[in-house]
Amino acid sequence: MKKIIPIFLSVVLLLMLSACGSTGTTENNTPAVSETSQTETEKENGNSSAPEETPDASEPDQESSSEAQTDTSEPGKDVLVVYFSATGTTKGVAEKIAAITGGDLYEIKAAQEYTEADLNWNDSSSRSTKEQNDSSVRPEIGSEAVSFDGYTTIYIGYPIWWGEEPRIMDTFVESYSFDGITVIPFCTSSSSGIGRSGKNLADNAGSGNWLDGQRFGAGASETDISSWIDSLQ
Repeated sequence: MKKIIPIFLSVVLLLMLSACGSTGTTENNTPAVSETSQTETEKENGNSSAPEETPDASEPDQESSSEAQTDTSEPGKDVLVVYFSATGTTKGVAEKIAAITGGDLYEIKAAQEYTEADLNWNDSSSRSTKEQNDSSVRPEIGSEAVSFDGYTTIYIGYPIWWGEEPRIMDTFVESYSFDGITVIPFCTSSSSGIGRSGKNLADNAGSGNWLDGQRFGAGASETDISSWIDSLQ
């Protein structure tokens, strides 16, 4: 009997130790299952705290990035596109030039708007005919004055009337100083070339570096205009 008791106690002790070991394994596995579940849930909900990408060491900080955007967001702000357009044809070309160069637009508006009758070249008494027959006429400009500060290149456009620039263009160039500015004339017409209109404007302006101009038809494409602009470089 005395021998049986120690054996019985040993068996009981072994059973108790086995039970404790099993309990410890279950407790140690529980956190691992819980962590995996939480991570998967965060990923599904898009709430993971881990960064999706590792920041590049060469990437500028927020302040530097802002400055870079400011420097490159206004590539053509030294370019001004000035135009006079009685029927909208020259306006269309001017807008394309501004889009290509990134320049600003300025429209020369007549204080007394030109009507269809005013533009009748078959009528010797029409307003435009009388103006073009008298090179001393200076029609009044109705649009607000423009500042050339900061501009180094000015494209200046107009329709060809009777082989020359409209007299209101002479009014404009005589009203400003083009010192230190490169001026590039362009015109629109159905058939006539730019003729002496560019030289007339340069002479009347008396300042600025005037380049040879270019004539465009009503259907001038951006490709044609862009090729011309590239040829000026």
